[in-house]
Amino acid sequence: MKYIAILLFLLVLSACKTKTVAPVTIQDDVVFLSADSLEGRQTGTDGERIAANYIANRFENLGLEQKGTSGYFQTFSFKPKTNPHQTVTYTVKDGDSTITGTNVLAYLNNNAENTIVIGAHYDHLGYGAEGSLHRGEKAIHNGADDNASGVAVMLNLAEKLKGKNTNNNYLFMAFSGEEMGLLGSNYFVKNPTIDTKKVNYMINMDMVGRLKADSTLAVYGVGTSPILKQTLKAHNNSFKLIVKESGIGPSDHTSFYNADIPVLHFFTGQHEDYHKPSDDFDKLNYQGMQTISNYIFEVISDLDDNGKLPFRKTKNESEETPRFKVGLGVIPDYMFDGKGMRIDGLSEDKPAQKAGLQKGDIVVKLGDSAVVDMMSYMKVLATFEKGDKTKVIVNRKGEMVEAEINF
Repeated sequence: MKYIAILLFLLVLSACKTKTVAPVTIQDDVVFLSADSLEGRQTGTDGERIAANYIANRFENLGLEQKGTSGYFQTFSFKPKTNPHQTVTYTVKDGDSTITGTNVLAYLNNNAENTIVIGAHYDHLGYGAEGSLHRGEKAIHNGADDNASGVAVMLNLAEKLKGKNTNNNYLFMAFSGEEMGLLGSNYFVKNPTIDTKKVNYMINMDMVGRLKADSTLAVYGVGTSPILKQTLKAHNNSFKLIVKESGIGPSDHTSFYNADIPVLHFFTGQHEDYHKPSDDFDKLNYQGMQTISNYIFEVISDLDDNGKLPFRKTKNESEETPRFKVGLGVIPDYMFDGKGMRIDGLSEDKPAQKAGLQKGDIVVKLGDSAVVDMMSYMKVLATFEKGDKTKVIVNRKGEMVEAEINF
């Protein structure tokens, strides 16, 4: 009898060990979502649907409630825009439409009065859809930083928040259609699965995987509620913060800001792999992503007993952005806070590359105008037309270098 009892105990112990599941890391999520097998997760493709199912399974394994219109999913169908200024018309799923996107939603219900939305888009550019900066043969754009990184940090926060900071509920959202014009977040705001009047604030993460050596982190939307800037600064022990007041920007937080909801948008900056096939998982700073996740958690914890945050309109900085007839063919370093416009990457066969400009060069003069920051650079660039020639002066590691630009 004693041996039977021991045998039963060993069998139970073995079964328990079999059920033990190793924790999923931020890197694990990024590696899966940016794999070649998902073919770039373009909206409406099989690759995006595989990613949606993966995220839904992660939500389920975290014990989160379904909050879509069908389980964890909220599908929306639309006709692609032919005019870039046209508003997308949504249709029913089985209607006369071309593309169906899928938002993935999960809910952490603390039976609280208000809900915090934490989101990140998971779609990307497939084999090089509109917006790709790749020149060459067709290739998979895996979008590790843009935006498997944001989804991975969102999932990490979902795990951290279980049983913590219970004065709010949490709605976790992976948006589809961001690369085509913030379609998924816009659709949700117009067709919400919760009462948006009870949304406290929204946190968005888009491209948070490339924290640089100087630990520069940009946070947008700090002016959308009076307490946000103070809270961010109070918990910052790790970053060189660049804060922007405006709630408007080229990511999904804009959809929520336009619904009078306070927003915070986290971003580690542009890089030369942006919207190219080279945006792969092995180039991400995973320790940096964990630090960002911890920081956001601390901000949420501080705000937990503040009740519903008041919303405040901010100046729309994008309305001041000039329109261009020509371009230099560079990727600006949007995180640079020195004097001038620092080049973070160059496009092949464009004016800057032809003129011999290099990554790291800081444009300090274009034509007759001084360039002191990003806005002054854009304003002077908007004055040139195709066929114009001008001089550019760059600061290259302390040396002033002059070159001729042919637009």
